[in-house]
Amino acid sequence: MAIDIKIALVGNPNTGKSTLFNLLTGLNQKIGNFPGITVDKKVGYCKLPNQQQAEIVDLPGTYSLYPKSSDESIVFQVLADQHNPSHPELIILVADATNLRRNLLLYTQVADLGLPVILALNMIDMATKEGLEVNVNLLAERLGIQVVAISARGNVGLDELKRAIVNRATIATQLPGADVTILAPEAIAQVKTLLKTDNDYYALQLLHQHQHIANIPPPTHLALEKIKKDAAFESSKQQAAETISRYRYLSTILTGVIKDTGAARKFIFSDKLDSILTHRFWGFFIFIFILFFIFNSIFSWSTYPMQLIELGFAQLTNYGHQHLPEGLLTNLFLDGILAGLGGVIIFIPQIAILFAFISVLEDTGYMSRVTFMMDKVMSKFGLSGKSVVPMIGSLACAVPSIMSARNIESWKDRIITIMVSPLVSCSARLPVYTLLISLIIPKTHLFGFINLQGLTLMGMYLISILAAVLVAFVMKFLIKAKGKSYFIMELPVYRMPRWSNVLLTMYEKSKTFVLEAGKVIIAISIVLWVMATYGPPQRFAEIDRKYAEIEAGQDLVKIQTLERDHAAERLENSYVGILGHAIEPAIRPLGFDWKIGIALITSFAAREAFVGTMATIYSVEGGDENVGTIRSKMMAAKDANTGLPIFTFATGFSLMLFYAFAMQCMSTVAVVYRETKSWKWPLFQTAYMTAMAYIASLIAYQLLK
Repeated sequence: MAIDIKIALVGNPNTGKSTLFNLLTGLNQKIGNFPGITVDKKVGYCKLPNQQQAEIVDLPGTYSLYPKSSDESIVFQVLADQHNPSHPELIILVADATNLRRNLLLYTQVADLGLPVILALNMIDMATKEGLEVNVNLLAERLGIQVVAISARGNVGLDELKRAIVNRATIATQLPGADVTILAPEAIAQVKTLLKTDNDYYALQLLHQHQHIANIPPPTHLALEKIKKDAAFESSKQQAAETISRYRYLSTILTGVIKDTGAARKFIFSDKLDSILTHRFWGFFIFIFILFFIFNSIFSWSTYPMQLIELGFAQLTNYGHQHLPEGLLTNLFLDGILAGLGGVIIFIPQIAILFAFISVLEDTGYMSRVTFMMDKVMSKFGLSGKSVVPMIGSLACAVPSIMSARNIESWKDRIITIMVSPLVSCSARLPVYTLLISLIIPKTHLFGFINLQGLTLMGMYLISILAAVLVAFVMKFLIKAKGKSYFIMELPVYRMPRWSNVLLTMYEKSKTFVLEAGKVIIAISIVLWVMATYGPPQRFAEIDRKYAEIEAGQDLVKIQTLERDHAAERLENSYVGILGHAIEPAIRPLGFDWKIGIALITSFAAREAFVGTMATIYSVEGGDENVGTIRSKMMAAKDANTGLPIFTFATGFSLMLFYAFAMQCMSTVAVVYRETKSWKWPLFQTAYMTAMAYIASLIAYQLLK
């Protein structure tokens, strides 16, 4: 695709920048990462009226060029470094027309870097409703740039913005944003000489944050540090002085530009809602009710599509076995690749529904209120207020919850949230809990109405949540971060969500999960299939001869039973089975035998694989059997050495604790790797969760046996 111009969208958070990006690019966009970091890079393509093709990069929202998070640091890196692959030829600065003075602070900084800018005054319709009249022509004249009034939500002014991009070369050079030479004249002059640049503000910015520019050689970094030291350059004081200077400049620019007619008062509706939704007492109850609704919706609304997906893959697999020729490639495709793909696709409904709710809460402005209310409570345990939604979302699935942790600005808070989210019991653990509880907890009622089995199930969920909070508290002291955790957030006015954005978010998040995490999941599924299908040839040959002799002359029913026993013995002697026997000495203190060991191994692909593995091991034909059949087989299972039941209360509770704490989900490992761009964190997470599961199971079994 030939690109005629590269454009960057820049603006404060909550200015509608992403809405404008989606409006300009539609589905013609892709999401990746900026080089070397985990921050999302959203790139889209737009055709202009003169048939030129524009590449548009949606940069993270920031209030100034001085970053407080990894996301915000990207803006300076991209705009200041001409060698950066995303460095634009034109900037569209999206500003909130209802709060121009604050938004234009960023504009003056960007303009002083010497890059051409078009100012897009978004939410112009809301400004009118609030009684604000903006003289667009006067503002354009004073700034020396094109200013376009738009409403991204109402699809107003888009054509005018595109025409402004086409006419960018006909506009006079924009006026400087402020005189920064008065801040540190000698130091700025030395930097200009050192780097052979004539841009005063670029030189000043390098004094503040030269470490963010990748193409500067180490000797130059040392020279810049020496200039700062010699000039006694204090970055924080200089930033404060610069901000004051810019606001004084903006006061002269905006005089006569904005007229308040008094027709309406800003934030009246939002203030009334906030008095209820963020009430120090009722606000928490309302939030809990909303979470309860979301939690139930994720389970109930995703049930049928997930069942349809599961049924579709099952029928496709059965059809393949019936019509494709028997052999290695058929089994690999159907039982390995197709099964792995099904394990990816089946999560899409939960991911789409969760991100739909998150998108609605963000678009309406309520999510900002939630993080504001919860920050004080969560910060005591090493978490941010923004950790609330990922933690709650993990009750459905940790995968989309970890992806949603990107909204957390603090690197430390985000890492802690990612590290503890899988501890919260997800829906994949539910069939494991249900099966084991039915084995060890009697069907009785306390006080005549409290179901003991249901109470146990609720207890497992409470244990997982408590564990996540306690681990977060410990990690608060273990994980070190250079930067402090700031919680600075603007509370936007309440608005109706833009449903096209909601649908686009659902589509993008689902696609990202399938394409990125799916690669790892399918690869792991293939490896597990190979290990469960093959074993030492000599062992398999002896097993095959044994059952061939036994099956000779038997009736059909007996042959079917023997075939299941045959398959179970082959599994026991496969490489997975051998591994199960190998780890049996290590898991015996937990009350587990080699059969449970196999289930633990296969469950590292997906926790719900436990039930299917148990069905196979106990000679139950896999696929269509109900839990009761599996339960009866497991309930009758005896320890070969002692003759006692395997699934006692001690063993069952120990096993539930292991599944509550262990990292048994390859999709989660894959997503953690994708989000952190390092194997260090998923390996650390797997190690500590496995150790935690082992210790908890060991203590429980030894105390209860």
